[in-house]
Amino acid sequence: MKFTLGKQERLKSRKLISQLFTEGKSIKVFPLRMVYLKIEHHSNFPVQCGVSVPKRNFKKAVDRNRIKRLLRESYRLQKNIVYSEVDKPYVFMISYLAKEEWQYADLESSMEKLLKKFITKISEDEK
Repeated sequence: MKFTLGKQERLKSRKLISQLFTEGKSIKVFPLRMVYLKIEHHSNFPVQCGVSVPKRNFKKAVDRNRIKRLLRESYRLQKNIVYSEVDKPYVFMISYLAKEEWQYADLESSMEKLLKKFITKISEDEK
């Protein structure tokens, strides 16, 4: 498995994003929140992912973009946790909740916990 995060793996569709936030379920591992939905999408990958950082907490675009870059990188390196367990197509959005910028190592550990929590949650839902 390649550790890339290509165009097909990113959540870009406005229809899917709006449907995700109206019908999706949520899990949290501070400072991250994931809203996920099991739905068919046009990608060849089992999961499409997006990241967001609120403008309310980070006024400068430079700060928001840096945090989004860190989130995408930590997801990219740990997406095999999800890919090895998921067999049906999912879309999810990962949001940053903290009001200050966290170190990359802390974000990475939170991302790992969040992805593992997601796997346990979807395995419980299928039972």
